[in-house]
Amino acid sequence: MEVIMGLSRRTVIRAIGGTGLALVGAGGLFAVTRTPERALAPWAAIEDTPPADIRLDAFRHAILAPNPHNRQPWLIKLVSADEALIFCDLERRLPETDPFDRQILIGFGCFLELARIAAAERGFKMDISAFPDGLPAERLDRRPIAKLRFVANPTTTADPLFRYIPVRRSSKQPFDTTRPVEDRTLASLVSLSSTTARIATTADAALVETLRTLTWDAWMIELTTARTWQETVDLMRIGRSEIEANPDGVSIGGPFLEAMALTGQFSREQSARPGTAAHNGSISRYRPIMATGMAYAWIMTEGNARTDQLAVGQTFVRMNLEAARKGLGFHPISQALQEFKEMEPAYRKITGALGAQPGQRVQMLARLGYGSLAARTPRWPLRSKIMGA
Repeated sequence: MEVIMGLSRRTVIRAIGGTGLALVGAGGLFAVTRTPERALAPWAAIEDTPPADIRLDAFRHAILAPNPHNRQPWLIKLVSADEALIFCDLERRLPETDPFDRQILIGFGCFLELARIAAAERGFKMDISAFPDGLPAERLDRRPIAKLRFVANPTTTADPLFRYIPVRRSSKQPFDTTRPVEDRTLASLVSLSSTTARIATTADAALVETLRTLTWDAWMIELTTARTWQETVDLMRIGRSEIEANPDGVSIGGPFLEAMALTGQFSREQSARPGTAAHNGSISRYRPIMATGMAYAWIMTEGNARTDQLAVGQTFVRMNLEAARKGLGFHPISQALQEFKEMEPAYRKITGALGAQPGQRVQMLARLGYGSLAARTPRWPLRSKIMGA
């Protein structure tokens, strides 16, 4: 029996009268099989005829980059005929779980790498000047993250990972525990290490079991710390209408969850309150996800400079694309690496388990395994991210 946020399919169907087709409530007719097509349109848009401006072509791919809590914090300023400045929308940061904007900046690295890959497909080299007006301090500020210049270059070679941008996913689902991840598949991920961002992997049974436990413990710390969980709750978009109005954050959709929301069995307020079915459902839904990692991959740097964090994002999204090429499920689970106070013991435990030495920084961690293709996540359209458009 399928369980959605702590309530069974039978409970939900009983709540909606057993029809499974539609509900009549305060908002009128409510179809329970709706998909937020408009919020997913940017994924389909990359199949359209490429725009003449190479920058727009690159950025329509870049906005599909993975990023923490799907905040999509990028802002783009087109400059001259072949340049662009990339800024952070400071209202789209995560001050509770990412107090130094480290994870947000890793997301920008993912964005830049997808733009670079897409530009190369058209025979353009994308030069990246990081922090052209200076480095930020503890938090990102209004200065640009990067200045980009697109140069037609006949020697630029296409990147084989380009074709996997449309099928790249973050697989937030249980994996098949009968299917191991082969060493050669892990080796293909490790081969993507850069001079700054080093990838390591494991499928060792003992270490995998340890990491299952440590990542679950860290996830529970985030969920049971009121202010960090509230940050997630505030970003929940429940049902098609909310998702399409704000195609970012934590999307919660599908017929059963929408039915629960309409019948008052699921809300942000309930999700935030311990002991409710909605709050307990968050735990019960994620337990089998976190318990089924079949292998793990992580990225480590020798320091923790802002430029290191950008490089981590570039390497991370390449690893995600390579996993897509191999048909391997890939799920970032970096709660234990977050910098808020309550997470400090978990950080020490997991970095010790991963063999980090003094001065080294574990930047990202992902669980790996095989399962069905995960759903696409909503995106704001490109035009909404271009300053002055």
